[in-house]
Amino acid sequence: MFSKILLATDGSEYAKRAMEQTIKMIAPYSDQVTVDLVYCIDGDQSKADILKYGDSQIADVKRKEMFASSIDYLEQYEVTANALFLHGESPAKAILKHVKANEGQYDCVVVGSRGRNEFQTLVLGSVSHKLAKYVDVPLLIVK
Repeated sequence: MFSKILLATDGSEYAKRAMEQTIKMIAPYSDQVTVDLVYCIDGDQSKADILKYGDSQIADVKRKEMFASSIDYLEQYEVTANALFLHGESPAKAILKHVKANEGQYDCVVVGSRGRNEFQTLVLGSVSHKLAKYVDVPLLIVK
């Protein structure tokens, strides 16, 4: 049984599918599980948000508002959810660093797969592929 899950999201349709699969996976004991809903912000996105909102604290508030519906959705299924915003050079590196820094805290990492073709994956890489190579806990990749 999982008690603490890291659910990576970017607000995409793939991330929504990952959230739905997480709920199905923990349904029998959802009241005993905590989900950290993680959104990664790279330097360019952080700068854009600060320029848009004029202040880093306001940008954080706006990000939390953006994910409030996702947290509410999880909590409908009696899942305790927390919003975490990770800053780093890439989502994969930020997630890996967070999981390693909180060693033993997460029982599972869940991430959506964008379904890129082989060429796109070769050129761009993918968060799910990098996590599969380096994360030390069970990983669920949802297509």
